[in-house]
Amino acid sequence: MALYSEKVMDHFRNPRNVGVIENADGVGEVGNAKCGDIMKMYLKIDDDVISDVKFETFGCGSAIASSSMATELIKGKPVSEAMQLTNKAVAEALDGLPDYKMHCSVLAEEAIRSALDDYYKKKAENEIRDLHDR
Repeated sequence: MALYSEKVMDHFRNPRNVGVIENADGVGEVGNAKCGDIMKMYLKIDDDVISDVKFETFGCGSAIASSSMATELIKGKPVSEAMQLTNKAVAEALDGLPDYKMHCSVLAEEAIRSALDDYYKKKAENEIRDLHDR
């Protein structure tokens, strides 16, 4: 059996949604000190739906593939559904990861949650600002 599935290799060689979203509605950055991987996710959200998502990942092939697949899984989805994304769902969508690379799918989940937390924080700050401006 090959170490990595065809889907992992495809998302590593041809990652989807790479880049930066200027003025993103939510940005999350996470890292793993043990392996050195760093992921940054950018979200554009319209009417509580993720209309665009981009990522920047510094890390191994599994980290890049996990980031790419995670963005594909949440793009076009309601925020509430994206919050439910698990690392297991990312790994399954990639047709599996070696056990010692599962932390890469965990980072992808954490990066999305971090970006969504940032979105909710900004949304709350804007609502408070709007109340004060009335």
